[in-house]
Amino acid sequence: MDSNSEGEAAAPLLEHKPTVMYFEGCPGCAIDREKAESRGIPYLRFFHIWIINLVVCLPISSIFPFVYFMIRDLRIASRVEDIGFYAGFVGASLMLGRALTSTFWGMIADRIGRKPVIMFGILTTLVFNTLFGLSMNYWMALATRFLLGSLNGLLGCLRAYAVEVCQPEHHAIALSLISTSWAIGLILGPSIGGYLAQPTEKYPNLFPSNSTFGRFPYFLPCLCITVFCFVILLSCVWLQETLHTHKLEKREDRATKTVNCRFSDSEEIIEQHITLNANKSLFKNLPLMSSIILFCIAAFDDMAYMEIFPLWAESDTSYGGLGLLSEDVGQVFAITGGSILLYQTFIYPHIVKILGPVTTSRIVAVSSMVLLFTYPWMTHLSGYCLSIVLNIASAIKANLAVTIITCSLILQNNSVSQDQRATANGLATTLMSFSKAVAPIGGGIVFSWVQKRQQAFFFSGDQMLFFLMDINMFLALIWTFKPFLALPEQSSSS
Repeated sequence: MDSNSEGEAAAPLLEHKPTVMYFEGCPGCAIDREKAESRGIPYLRFFHIWIINLVVCLPISSIFPFVYFMIRDLRIASRVEDIGFYAGFVGASLMLGRALTSTFWGMIADRIGRKPVIMFGILTTLVFNTLFGLSMNYWMALATRFLLGSLNGLLGCLRAYAVEVCQPEHHAIALSLISTSWAIGLILGPSIGGYLAQPTEKYPNLFPSNSTFGRFPYFLPCLCITVFCFVILLSCVWLQETLHTHKLEKREDRATKTVNCRFSDSEEIIEQHITLNANKSLFKNLPLMSSIILFCIAAFDDMAYMEIFPLWAESDTSYGGLGLLSEDVGQVFAITGGSILLYQTFIYPHIVKILGPVTTSRIVAVSSMVLLFTYPWMTHLSGYCLSIVLNIASAIKANLAVTIITCSLILQNNSVSQDQRATANGLATTLMSFSKAVAPIGGGIVFSWVQKRQQAFFFSGDQMLFFLMDINMFLALIWTFKPFLALPEQSSSS
């Protein structure tokens, strides 16, 4: 065949260029059309997503500075060494509730829309976070935290929403919003909890001992978060839905079909071939499941550290701790959160672009193991020297943890098609929440155990504590290699 005949044969292929359709009255199509008309970064939507996710983070991080003292005041622990044990269950109850219901809320979001699930999640946060601050006994604290987690399906839904409101080239930025929002949560949450808990002791002129805040010493930080939740709930009136509401008839025996539809801005009837999802089970998607496992390992490490660090820092030096106050720990978390915000915004994107998510995760795992080895030696420091070293170490550790988490999120979302992304994020949230539910319990139990073995010959006290955390990071390092981690086709190991 000559060149002319080849050109004639190639010409019809250009005529079958895919045509984009928008169904009139469909909110998902409206969002897609806006994205097609404006391919820039949707800063306003990203900010709204970021601040909504902050609602999820604040109730989790705000209790870190005062949970030790709250358990002490609730008088559930018979000995000082047992405080960490009971504190672990308070931290785990929220994650356990979220683990049990995240997939369910993802299914609801796929059926009725993202916006109702997001708004309901904010409402439940408002109610049960307030009740937690009013807890009169240990069991009320456990119940309110569990309900706060189980009735809040916001996190997985919001991850899917973040990807759906932007172009594919902006997906990495959208997913990193979750990490940067958590960074701000680490600034505001512990600061709110550290400075506003027990206000009658810290600010007796403003809060008399016979006031409501004297009876409920941990209500004020929860109340501040409740007010914030109320404001964000009102702002969701302007939140745009992304779920497609038009219905297409599907036939299981065909992978593609031709449908007739009407453009929202035209009366012309056209035909378009639409590829239907094969509905392959997500559990058979090895790149997805292996990246979720890496995500769970990193989340376990992050949550265990968040549980153990304040307990260790606030415990007495005779038990291998640092003897810090709740406001000191709150200040450390605030500085740590600020460092995460700067790192995720200006440094992390360049590192991942050069090294790739897998190699970055490997380097981070090794670095985290080395860093954790230095923590027990901080007990020999004091004053400004201790403050400087502790803040630097905490900032580095948090940035290393959030790096692996964000890298695993990128791998997850590269492992599924767009129509499976919400379900995949719900599944990841469920498994991650189980991991984070186990972490505080395990961390609390281990912390109580190591406090009783301060004079042990082999890895005494806090040395054993951080050695066990090193083992978890070693597991994360091993998981980044084959055959444990399977990569999607569009990813590389570099």
